[in-house]
Amino acid sequence: MNNSAAVLDTIPVSDRNRASSHSGGLPVVCWFEECHKDSVPLVGGKCSSLGELINAGVRVPPGFALTTEGYRHFMAESGLQQEIKSLLAGLDAQDMDALEQVSASIRTAIENQPFSTEMEDLVAEFYRKLSVRCCLPAVPVAVRSSATAEDLPGASFAGQQDTYLWIRGAEEVLHHMRSCISSLYTGRAIAYRANQGYHDEQMALSVGVQKMANSFTAGVMFSIHPANGDRSVIVIDSNYGFGESVVSGEVTPDNFIVNKVTMDIIERTISQKEIYYTVDQKSQKSIAIEVPFERQKVQSLLDDEITELAWMAKQIEKHYGRPMDIEWAVDKDLPFGGNIFILQARPETVWSQKQKTADVKSGVSAMDYIVSGMLQGKKLS
Repeated sequence: MNNSAAVLDTIPVSDRNRASSHSGGLPVVCWFEECHKDSVPLVGGKCSSLGELINAGVRVPPGFALTTEGYRHFMAESGLQQEIKSLLAGLDAQDMDALEQVSASIRTAIENQPFSTEMEDLVAEFYRKLSVRCCLPAVPVAVRSSATAEDLPGASFAGQQDTYLWIRGAEEVLHHMRSCISSLYTGRAIAYRANQGYHDEQMALSVGVQKMANSFTAGVMFSIHPANGDRSVIVIDSNYGFGESVVSGEVTPDNFIVNKVTMDIIERTISQKEIYYTVDQKSQKSIAIEVPFERQKVQSLLDDEITELAWMAKQIEKHYGRPMDIEWAVDKDLPFGGNIFILQARPETVWSQKQKTADVKSGVSAMDYIVSGMLQGKKLS
């Protein structure tokens, strides 16, 4: 994976100047490689994490971000800020009907407002360059919101805004960027910010545009047991296709528990997986289809893939110095050894906030597993 300097060297000086043409030189659009963990005010939690991972040597699909400066520039040009402020003034966060009515008005106004010609050209140029880097014309991308208050320790804003999968073409990317911006004003997001004491002035949105992994299998993993807080294990959930079915809870995924020290798979639960998401070759859209009956109870990950995922989770946790919640995918177009990608990583925000992890009775320590394996003559590596 190229580092920031190498990527910047591939961008003509004129492009760099255009990308930094607003608000005292802050970029309107930037590559993920140019971001790091301290870039949250500029590109939000999700994109800053992706940049941090890339610069730490983790395998991440490439992409770029419309920055918070780009978001502010769009909102200022649209003239919508005062209208939104007026609509939100005095709104009761407990009145869901009123929230949804206001939300619909705000979202329609944002989505119908075009970007400036300059910003459209800039996004289209970055998308073209991404397609060239990926050796794919009109490269399929995920368009993901990245708010400045999401994915932060002590906050749970993740999931408040929208994600759109398998988007192709500059016009579609721009359209879904506006949809991501408008999702900052869903009824649920407005209510959540009000209840948490966050004012809209404190919020800004970045939008990430990331190459889609053509997933054979995808899912989530935690470098801590999400049910009992045991830090000695890594827990992996997986299903065929895109990770959307796992994240949304539409299927009961396969579940694997890996010892963090020995990398042994110590528990596995193979579920009946009835649907998965993949791309419709005609419409080029993400669709849910039925898993063939003979595959429904087949393990969706190879053991070697489970071990590599666990190793990656361990490295990511070590880099961040805290338990992590990670989204991943296995790309079916690439050979094993270079086909597992990290799509997102955020701090785990439940157990990691506690002074203690799970009670000893509710989990087994890493040393217990090691001793048990030795007594059984079990290979530990």
